[in-house]
Amino acid sequence: MAAAVSTYDWLLFAHITGVFLLAGGALVAGVLNLAALGRDRPSEVATLFGLIRYAVLPIGVGSLLAFVFGLWLVHNAGYSYGDGWVVASILLFLAVAAAGSIGGRRDDATRRLARELAARGDAPSAEIRRRVRDPISLALSYGSGVLIVAILALMIWKPGA
Repeated sequence: MAAAVSTYDWLLFAHITGVFLLAGGALVAGVLNLAALGRDRPSEVATLFGLIRYAVLPIGVGSLLAFVFGLWLVHNAGYSYGDGWVVASILLFLAVAAAGSIGGRRDDATRRLARELAARGDAPSAEIRRRVRDPISLALSYGSGVLIVAILALMIWKPGA
């Protein structure tokens, strides 16, 4: 006979679903961003950066699910919101959201420029090459991915708990 699914199990399922959506969307965006690094034609950059927009919904939904159900799990499992690993995870989550948002806006500006240049002849462009390889945009985008991994480590190992 199957046992009933506990509240904790449902919360964990919703939280992990959110984590997979967030991490999967971030991975897709990172791969498309990486693919754009080797492109000089504005039309190619516009297409790749345009596809990143499809990762935004899973990232947003996943972020919401992971955050809300993660906090609920902390309460349900009897941890304290003041535990170091919980506080660090929340702060890192906020940093991920900020870095991803700022990096995404910068990439969207690059996409818009690439579309304009593609409409004017689609010749290889040093400006597009520079914008795609912008160290600030890359640090924001890939830095947010590194922070997601750090949050996962904190969630799995719960140091100090």
